[in-house]
Amino acid sequence: MTSATIDFPATDDRRFIRNLITAMAIILVAGFVVQLAAGRSSFNAPLIVHMHAFVFMAWIGITLTQTWLAAGGNLALHRKLGVASIGWVILLMILGPLVTLSTIQTGRTPFFFQPQHFLIANPMTLIGFAGLFTAALLLRHRKDWHTRLQVSAFVMLMGPGFGRLLPMPFLPPYAFEIAGLVALIFPVIGILRDWRVHGRPHMAWLWGIGVLLAVTLFARVIAFSPIGDAIYTAATSTGPMTGVDGLAFPPPPGPPPA
Repeated sequence: MTSATIDFPATDDRRFIRNLITAMAIILVAGFVVQLAAGRSSFNAPLIVHMHAFVFMAWIGITLTQTWLAAGGNLALHRKLGVASIGWVILLMILGPLVTLSTIQTGRTPFFFQPQHFLIANPMTLIGFAGLFTAALLLRHRKDWHTRLQVSAFVMLMGPGFGRLLPMPFLPPYAFEIAGLVALIFPVIGILRDWRVHGRPHMAWLWGIGVLLAVTLFARVIAFSPIGDAIYTAATSTGPMTGVDGLAFPPPPGPPPA
């Protein structure tokens, strides 16, 4: 833990972190906009989906605002918004699993995901996000760690954005993992930049990469185990998906109506 006791100059990093977060936010929003423009998604969805979409998009706005406030030196407002953001994370942790459960129970799992894996992997990703966010919060007085862990937490949420931009129908059976792991490009950019500016990569990037890899692997192991079978069976005990194989890929959607 020797490297944890050596601070990188935070003032040198704020603009870089701001630009990195901004690029990530643009990709996330672009994924949803592209699908909407292409007619592959619509606003015809259950209320829980709209609630989750609002909270998720608001979180992107909060993260972006926080980064720009810090880069601009407005640390007082940054800290106040940081306290409020804790409640928003709690909302994400509640609505995320609920919308995943609703998707599974109503048979709306995207056809390139296995429902049982989707049911396990989505909440596991949120747990990884919450863990990194909490670590960043606890290390808020260590600006070099705080900023990089916040980026790493945001990386955990990049799957939905990349998943709407990548050719997902061609990526099974590892579509979920690919959509999530592509986001590793951002901590890798952080590592390369630290190496160039500071002479070595910051350990926070490695922690972020480690959490993403661990969550991705653990989610697949659980999903394809008896524990995953039991969770899926309990989740679909009532409704149209009762008795449907959770490890079978759903059929692709039919042609759009004339």
